[in-house]
Amino acid sequence: MHTDLVAALDIGGTKIAGALVDGAGSLLVRAQRPTPAREGAEAVMGAVSEVLKELQASALWHRARAVGIGSAGPVDASAGTVSPVNVPGWRGFPLVDRVAAETGGLPVTLVGDGVAMTAAEHWLGAARGYDNALCLVVSTGVGGGLVLGGKLHPGPSGNAGHIGHISVDLDGDPCPCGARGCVERIASGPNIARRALENGWRPGPDGDTTAAAVADAARAGDPVAVASFERAAQALAAGIAATATLADIDIAVIGGGVAGAGEVLFAPLRRSLRDYATLSFVQDLTVTSAVMGNDAGLVGAAAAASVATARPGASNGVRAVATP
Repeated sequence: MHTDLVAALDIGGTKIAGALVDGAGSLLVRAQRPTPAREGAEAVMGAVSEVLKELQASALWHRARAVGIGSAGPVDASAGTVSPVNVPGWRGFPLVDRVAAETGGLPVTLVGDGVAMTAAEHWLGAARGYDNALCLVVSTGVGGGLVLGGKLHPGPSGNAGHIGHISVDLDGDPCPCGARGCVERIASGPNIARRALENGWRPGPDGDTTAAAVADAARAGDPVAVASFERAAQALAAGIAATATLADIDIAVIGGGVAGAGEVLFAPLRRSLRDYATLSFVQDLTVTSAVMGNDAGLVGAAAAASVATARPGASNGVRAVATP
């Protein structure tokens, strides 16, 4: 019986999660730490180290044969470095080398977090059975990944499908990435909340100012909250339609915390898609919610590592892989 496991890391602006994942995509051991995103590079790496140490303390660690990392981007899979927009302390940070050193030289595969989520949804989730798909993570940031011709397609650097930094408002607000009017600047959770607050929405007695609280207000009919989600949906629709027109995809799968808003997000998104996805070959594009939930990044990172390390001569980074 095949008993090898993959140690997976899911690194974002809010949390750093880790797990030991088996060949069926089950998470056998978990660990998690908050991301000290506003602190220096070593503080963030310290949180990664704590997660790895917790996994290494497990009785199952000896079965780990590889490490998969899905990180907020951009990433550079060929160099093994990461520069997450939402983690300012990491710019060109040599994450692959550092993780390899802390895990006894295990082979390490690095992909963007959107690519990891895409691998999971294509392997076990909503994109299963589709040969051409775009999967999005809409959370603290907005990431994405592509499946083309039945294979995960991260691109040479590991960032293909990074829809969050497509500009959909040419004269829009500056984005931390350096551009203007990016999808992420409009549709991410913090920006949905920011826009609602700037336009007069006020939280309830609990003081919750997250996008989830804005979603609750939108369900209750608050016009400012509704408008903030409609604007986010419009930005996502424009980015999805552009990607579909370019890559001829069949389905767009949306996950991440903001997708938890349900029809508050999806109803205006589908309406806006009718305005942007106008060519005949993209009019029937399916848009649906992800099903892998918070485990998608870990499962997808494990999937990418499993396939990469199974290929003869495989090295850090993934050029194009089929999920297990």
